[in-house]
Amino acid sequence: MQIAKVRGTVVSTYKDPSLRGVKFLFLQYLNDAGEPLPKYEVAADIVGAGINEWVLVSRGSAARQVGESDKRPIDAMVVGIIDTVSVDNSMLYSKKDQY
Repeated sequence: MQIAKVRGTVVSTYKDPSLRGVKFLFLQYLNDAGEPLPKYEVAADIVGAGINEWVLVSRGSAARQVGESDKRPIDAMVVGIIDTVSVDNSMLYSKKDQY
């Protein structure tokens, strides 16, 4: 899994029928210091994440093993909303501090 920040949403009117009802998020990956990387990805969201939240992203075949996604053409899936991240006994991120 990787850590990313939700930067926006993606709306697609025309898509594969298996993707109807799937919410898509525009994500920016973060490095080990919590700084944004120049890498973006669109991911399906099953947890209801919102803009600016830090999330856990599962990629590849692991993303398709979540829920009913095994027959959908999904490469990335938001599988969790992060509450806190600590590195070397130091708080890197806390959701409650963001709001």
